[in-house]
Amino acid sequence: MTDPRLAAGANLRGAVDLSSLVNRAADPEGAASAAAAADGSQIVFETDDTAFEQVLQLSNTVPVIIEIVASGLEPALPALVRSYGGRLALAVVDGNRSPGIAQAFQAQQVPTVGALVAGRPLGLYVGGVSDADARQVLDQVLQAATQAGVTGRLDAGAGEEGDEPAEPVEEPLPPLHQEAYDAIGEGDYARAIAAYEKAITQNPRDAQAVAGLAQVSLLDRLQGADAQQLRSAAADAPADLDAQLAVADLDVSGGHLDDAADRLLDLFLDQDQAGRDRIRARLLEYFEIAGPDDARVARVRARLTSLLY
Repeated sequence: MTDPRLAAGANLRGAVDLSSLVNRAADPEGAASAAAAADGSQIVFETDDTAFEQVLQLSNTVPVIIEIVASGLEPALPALVRSYGGRLALAVVDGNRSPGIAQAFQAQQVPTVGALVAGRPLGLYVGGVSDADARQVLDQVLQAATQAGVTGRLDAGAGEEGDEPAEPVEEPLPPLHQEAYDAIGEGDYARAIAAYEKAITQNPRDAQAVAGLAQVSLLDRLQGADAQQLRSAAADAPADLDAQLAVADLDVSGGHLDDAADRLLDLFLDQDQAGRDRIRARLLEYFEIAGPDDARVARVRARLTSLLY
């Protein structure tokens, strides 16, 4: 890529914390716009903090590009996103009116562009870029979406005046993957874990199932947890591996892989073999969550290797 802002910012595995945007009470106008997008009747739409959960749902069908703009400024990406024929959707966000989304995507200037793929947030780039560079990034998003099994398509004419609303055309997932997705949607993480484990047993090279298992296992461990209590317990017992593993999970869920890994690797040499194996296994899960292209994974993997040998 020629644009330095893209080279620095187009991290397709970037960790973004959207936890504060889930389960909010929806504003009727914003919810209506997001709902229209979620049922496939719009490719380009506006959303806000209160309606963002429906955008997360849409990202299970097609990748959703997030363009954060300032009040009164027109988004730059609608025409480009429409040129993909329904394989992408675009959610336009007024950063002034949606501070939660702006903070989650660390938007310090506009436009800030990110994406959602199967509920996973990705940081893309900041500032105005050429159409050619933006298209290169969107192509990478589609590649990441294909790897995640998000291969649906919206009606290419959706959202234009006079068009009838259309349902998204979604290619079916493998049965066990679909079972896992359904279970996650119902909050039944144990069933999702079982489905992914069965898929891996049938095909140990199923990278999507391996990554899915790591993600849902993290959700399962954190379900019902009190973040403040976990951090207090870890602070009170810095040598307690269970306490430190729990806080590392919190760090990863908030996008702080470096903090989580350093916390565990600082304890590594003081552990017996069983403890070292637990740390190594947990870090391998984190690598799957972040993705192999994340630069932080290479750094942590190198440090782990130096400790192992």
